[in-house]
Amino acid sequence: MEALRTDDSRFRNLPGYDFAPHYVEDLPGYEGLRGHYLDEGNKDSDEVFLCLHGEPTWSYLYRKMIPVFAAAGARVVAPDWLGFGRSDKPVNESDYSFHFHRDYMLRFIERLDLKNITLVCQDWGGVLGLTIPMAMPDRFQRLVIMNTGLIEGPVNMPAFDEWQAEIDSDPDVPIADIMKKHATGIGPDEAQAYEAPFPDQRYKAGVRRFPALIPRSVEAPGIDTGKQAARFWATDWAGASFMAIGMRDPMLGPKIMGYMRTVIRDCPAPLELADAGHFVQESDGALVAQRALESFGLSA
Repeated sequence: MEALRTDDSRFRNLPGYDFAPHYVEDLPGYEGLRGHYLDEGNKDSDEVFLCLHGEPTWSYLYRKMIPVFAAAGARVVAPDWLGFGRSDKPVNESDYSFHFHRDYMLRFIERLDLKNITLVCQDWGGVLGLTIPMAMPDRFQRLVIMNTGLIEGPVNMPAFDEWQAEIDSDPDVPIADIMKKHATGIGPDEAQAYEAPFPDQRYKAGVRRFPALIPRSVEAPGIDTGKQAARFWATDWAGASFMAIGMRDPMLGPKIMGYMRTVIRDCPAPLELADAGHFVQESDGALVAQRALESFGLSA
C-alpha cells in the first residue's frame, strides 16, 4: 500500500498543541503503516479516555479536552486515523473503507492493551467508534458522545449532501475554510492548524474519501455493523454515558442526537450547547470534559 508521511516540521508551533507524538507500527493487517497517537496524563491510571476524531480533523481537535481529563488523574489516548494527522496517509482513495478504519482501531486498542476505557467520540469518531465496544465490551466502561450517530441504513439528508459537496468541490479540500465555517469561535491560526497534516492534495485521500463511505444504498458496507452496534447500545450497554450536543449543527445536531439518546441505554439528559456547531470540542471542549467528569464522579 503506497502511503505518504507528513514531515514533522509541519507540526511545530501549532497553537495549543504542545503534546509529544507516539507511534504504533505494523499492526496486523497494517504492516508498513505507522499510526500516530497522543498519550497524556497518568500512564498507570485505571481510567483511560480514548478520544476519536472525525472528518476532516485529527487529534488536534481534542487539545482542549485532554488537559481536563489528565488533570483528573486519567490517561488520555487520542489517535489519528490512518490518512489523518501525523499518521501515514495511503494515497489511493480505494484503500479506505469503513472496515479499514474500524479494524485498525480494534488492532490499536489491542496493541496498547487499553482497558477501563471511556470512549470520547464525535463525527466519524462515533460512526466508527460506537461500533467498537460490542467487539470488546470488557474494555469499555463509559461513553462521552458529541454530534455523531450510527449508520443503520442509507443516508438521505440535505445537510449531509451539502457537506459532501463542500468536500468534493476541490481535490485539494479547503480544510481551514471548512473549519472556519463549522467550528464556532475558531481563530484563523487554529483553523490553519487543521491543514498542517496535508502539505498538498496528495495527502488528502482520506479526507476526500470519508464522506463517500456514508451509505447511499442498503448494500453499503457498515450498515450491518451499525445495526449490530445499535442493538448493543440498546440492550447490552451497562456503562455510564454523557451526551453533549452542539445545537447549531444541521447535520448531526439535535435531531440525530435525540435519536441516539433513545438508542443508548440509560443515557441521561444531554448538555445542550446553544451556540455550538458541529465541532463541539472547539467551542466547548473544556466545559464538556469537566461536565462529563462530574457526571462520572471523576472530577479533579
